[in-house]
Formats: sequence, structure tokens, C-alpha cells
Amino acid sequence: MLYFTGAADSGAAPVFAFGGAMHFGIFMEFGSRPALSEAESFREGFRLVDAAEEMGLDGVWLAELHFNPVRSVLSSPVVVASSIATRTQRLRIGMAVHVLPLNNPLRIAEEVATVDQISEGRFEFGVGRSGFARSYDLYGIPYVESRERFREALDIILEAWKGEPFSHDGDFYTFEGAVVSPRPYQQPHPPLRIAATTAETFPRLGREGHPIFVGLRGMDIPELRGHLKEYRKAWRDAGHDGNGDVSLRIPVYAADNEEAALEEPQDSINAYFNRMGSLLRDAATNRAVADAGLRQGRADRLATMSYEEMLQTKVAFGTGESLTDRFTELKEELGLDSVVAELNAGGLIPEEAVTRSLRIMTQQVMPAFK
Repeated sequence: MLYFTGAADSGAAPVFAFGGAMHFGIFMEFGSRPALSEAESFREGFRLVDAAEEMGLDGVWLAELHFNPVRSVLSSPVVVASSIATRTQRLRIGMAVHVLPLNNPLRIAEEVATVDQISEGRFEFGVGRSGFARSYDLYGIPYVESRERFREALDIILEAWKGEPFSHDGDFYTFEGAVVSPRPYQQPHPPLRIAATTAETFPRLGREGHPIFVGLRGMDIPELRGHLKEYRKAWRDAGHDGNGDVSLRIPVYAADNEEAALEEPQDSINAYFNRMGSLLRDAATNRAVADAGLRQGRADRLATMSYEEMLQTKVAFGTGESLTDRFTELKEELGLDSVVAELNAGGLIPEEAVTRSLRIMTQQVMPAFK
């Protein structure tokens, strides 16, 4: 059960905790497969949602992916979230993440509040600005403005959810007398979680009191541990209650024996990190990207990483027993509050194997953390 741990009128986003238990969710792309039509990709994704609801998973988290039909059909995740809300009764539905600069913030406020109403308060608002410029280019939005657009959009959305008339005169948006309807079902608003991917974002989000998403695609566990130390120090120094709130997105594969758990996902996870390396290299050549050197360094690291290193530093593969041990180690080392499992990282894992991973995770792993 969610509860607030910060004052609703403090100016920072409210912090949500899960009663000491660790939240388990899955990250979903509604991925495309070579032999599947787009309609079949949606059906496969919804079958996994239905299985998650039935098996007792805590939540599903939706990607936002544009102009990439070979990879995914999930270009409008808030629409898919609405569909999930009507076909489930208890599953929480989150965005991972809603790319705020790509849309008008008043429109985002309306759509998110609508899904929160339809789901009767089961929506979670994960937000970010994306580390890759291609979608910005195609939408005609300068990526160099993404950080400032993100901040302004988030301020507008939070103000809009108060349900009172307000005006705004900013760098990117100007309007007078806007009143957004409906207001969110959850008050003052759905749980907010922000993606943290660069060194400077961790202390800033800690100071502001925001729960965060983190991942291991671009950094290893020791690097992430250092960033989380800075996040929590900034959180405490700012006077917020608790010790922050951290959700880790990580590739997960589960099987009935260790040999299968390590061998079966190898091709897919190699494809996953090869794709990530290519995206990082492409981003490093974009003049609008401020941290090109960091991205190129991460791409070079992924290019030389062995499968054994991936198993140690990037993923959680194993049986129910070994995954329980793995998540216990990660929880203790990183201070995790939740895990978002990516069950088909790379997009090459058969549907039945994805469902098996979900079953093992919910039946053999989750109970140890509740």
C-alpha cells in the first residue's frame, strides 16, 4: 500500500514508500518481432499484462519509443496505460518514462489525470527527457533545449493538477487562465519518479526530494553506488524525511536450472547491449549532446564487455533461489526500494520464456521481499 512520507505542500514531489517491502514491476516495450504483425505485438503485450495481474505482480512500467517500428509499437504509452487500467483491477501502471519535452505539458496533465481517474488511483508518473536526440529531431524540437523544456513542463504539470485557474509565461510555453480537468484521482497527484542517468542529476534530484529511476545500461554497479551516495546525502542535507527512494531497472531472466538461465538469454542480452552501444555512439556525435565524451566512453566499455562481465555487473539471471540472492545483494548494496525487471531485453526471447520468468519471479522471488 502506498503512503506519503513528505508534506504534500512542501514544494517537492511527495515521496511514496511501500511499507518496507520491495516493489516488483516489469518494464514493457510492446516489442516488435519479425514474424508478428503490429496487431499481434499488441496482443502479446496485453497477454503479459494479464499474466502479471493474475500472478500478483505489483506493477507494469511502459516505455515511450518513437519512430522505431522494428523495435516497438509503443509510441503512445498513455493510451496503452488507459487500456491496461480497464482490463486490470489491482495492477499499478507506470510510465518509464514519459518524455516531457515532446508534448505540450497541459495536454500531458490532462491525459495523465484521466488515466489516474480511470484506474482509480493506480497510475505512477515516471518522467524524463530521453538521452537520445532522434525523436526530438523528427518532432522539430531542439535537443539542446531538452533540459530546460523538461523543467518548465514539469512545473506546469504540477501546477495544473491543483485544479485552479493559472497563467504561465515561460521560455517555451505561455498561456493565461488555464484550468485542467479532470484533476488526478490521487491527491495531490500520482507518484512522481524521475530518471537519473548523469552524475549531476543525482544530487539535484536528492535536494528536490524526488524518487528516482536508475539503470545499469550505461553504468556499472560501483559507479551507480557512488551516485546514489551523493543522491542520499543531498536528500538528507535538504531535510527530507527518509533516505530517498530508488527504483532499479534491470534485465531479468529466470529458468528452472542455472544452466538454462545463463545460456538461453545470451544472444538476446548481447543484442541489447550492442544496440545500446550503437545508440550511445550515435548520440556522442550529435552536437546538441553536452556529455558526448561520457557517452562515447560508455559505448567503448560496452563494446569490450564479455558475457561474464554482463552477468556480474549488468543483469539478474538465474533460478528463483539465485535471483532471490541476487536481489538481496542489490537491495543491500544499492539501497533499493523497487525493481523493474526487463524480461525481454534485446527482444529475442520467446513469449513463453518471458512468461516463465514472470512466473518464477512472482512465485519464488517476490515473497522473500514482502
